[in-house]
Amino acid sequence: MTITNLFQHEQHSETFLAGELIIREGQPAEVMYVVQEGQVELFWQDHLFETVGPGGILAELALIDPTAHNATARAKTDCKLVPINQTRFKVQVHHYPYFALQVMQVMANRLRQMYE
Repeated sequence: MTITNLFQHEQHSETFLAGELIIREGQPAEVMYVVQEGQVELFWQDHLFETVGPGGILAELALIDPTAHNATARAKTDCKLVPINQTRFKVQVHHYPYFALQVMQVMANRLRQMYE
């Protein structure tokens, strides 16, 4: 089961308009997001390093270290995002263990991109 399949019909989502700030680097981190519709740009130290589309995730480190976001996210287009807090993450991992591996793969790839 992919992240796209897990959340494509999710009813609880948040809507952001194109250009709207979703998270800011350094702000307290409480949830990660799954992109249900649209595209989100990710910035680290004001440099664009990735654009995330449907089925992609952002702010995944919030599930491990809720102290602060390490990147800024801005809606590139109008978008719908599904918020995932730690409790929901644990439930998803319990039902779909592969979900945790998918999140860790994204995390590892992002860390490589940010420091290259």
